[in-house]
Amino acid sequence: MAQPITSASMGRIIFLNRYFYPDHSATSQLLSDLAFDLASCGYDVHVVTGGQLYTDPRAALASQETIRGVHVHRMRTSRFGRARLWGRMLDYLTFYLGAMWRLYRLVGPGDVVVPKTDPPMLSVCAAWVARWRGATLVNWIQDLFPEVATSLDVPGVRYVAPVLKRLRNHSLRQAHFNVVLGPVMATRLREEGIHPDHIAVVANWADGDLIRPIPRENNPLLSEWGLDGKFVLGYSGNMGRVHEFKTIIDAAELLKAAEEIAFVFIGEGIARPWLEAEVAKRRLTSVQFRPYQPADHLGRSLSVADLHFISLQAALEGLIVPSKFYGIAAAGRPVIYIGSPDGEIARIVRQEQCGWIFSIGEVGPLAKCILGLSQRRDEVVEAGLRARHAFDRHYARPLAHRKWRVLLESLSAAVPQRTASVEGEHPIVIGKE
Repeated sequence: MAQPITSASMGRIIFLNRYFYPDHSATSQLLSDLAFDLASCGYDVHVVTGGQLYTDPRAALASQETIRGVHVHRMRTSRFGRARLWGRMLDYLTFYLGAMWRLYRLVGPGDVVVPKTDPPMLSVCAAWVARWRGATLVNWIQDLFPEVATSLDVPGVRYVAPVLKRLRNHSLRQAHFNVVLGPVMATRLREEGIHPDHIAVVANWADGDLIRPIPRENNPLLSEWGLDGKFVLGYSGNMGRVHEFKTIIDAAELLKAAEEIAFVFIGEGIARPWLEAEVAKRRLTSVQFRPYQPADHLGRSLSVADLHFISLQAALEGLIVPSKFYGIAAAGRPVIYIGSPDGEIARIVRQEQCGWIFSIGEVGPLAKCILGLSQRRDEVVEAGLRARHAFDRHYARPLAHRKWRVLLESLSAAVPQRTASVEGEHPIVIGKE
């Protein structure tokens, strides 16, 4: 039997994603965290990425550089950004072409290629190159395309979705492992015919040292944002099409007369203009908006709220897992989840007793719950403590990184030596449960 690979004996680990440090988008931060950790452990880590930033398509980052031991290879692509669908498609196309060419020149036998899912279908490009060059493929799946696009009725995708799914599934079957974010997403892959032995669960994470619970009396943002004495409901992160906001705004309208209750939306996204328009139209003076906060201020901004909203369109359960949960839990705050009661975050909330769950459209019960919790703040604090305890046990950054190292070290030059444990620091491999 082949000996497991170690950092000293295995080939290069080559990640593939459209964004990387210093970009601050969610996929970039997760990839940067993991790449830097692996490099610090002696692995030869490379990242093939784009030369722009998520918030600035005109940014021009260095084409080649080494950052904290990670060799970064950036490609020139079109720079239309996210404003228009056709421009985004051109950005994707030029990234695919550049990534395949760069990978083909970089990858060799014994290397491990790890594509993420930005842009969509990246595993297909990586699978072709990995096969041509004799490398090992490990897919890191943050969302499932084309299902996300068809669920959101993205123009034109529905007609080509069957072909795209066949291509995607073929690349997933080629991989030694497909790393997914939770059991619900793993079930989706099994339903697509991916063998359980090729599916591993490693949840996303947050930096529990950077984001820690801050007592209200020690948080200067409360007074800066005019929230002293208020019971604060927060939403932090991307405000995108995959999320659901009408239930939240309708509940805020029902609570207009409750002057002690405030709502704070922190972040940006395609849904923010709609939210701002609704707040103005309904004259919701209890609602305010703030921009994305710097990474080193996340502990303060996430601790502003007594509890946080997380929402997801029900049709997207198992296709996406909202990663904002992990930062919220690190900040010691409970959540109100609005979405499918059978979803990934709902499962965690029930298991850890760190929040409350409502289906989309349950406006009256949601408003009643918020009003009651505003008068029982000790209950909210206790749920927040349980959230932080859950974070420390399951979602802290060092735990996730160790799971990734175990996963990578379980590979051999020819046959993966899959991990059977479902506890502690090991990834859950579906076929071994």
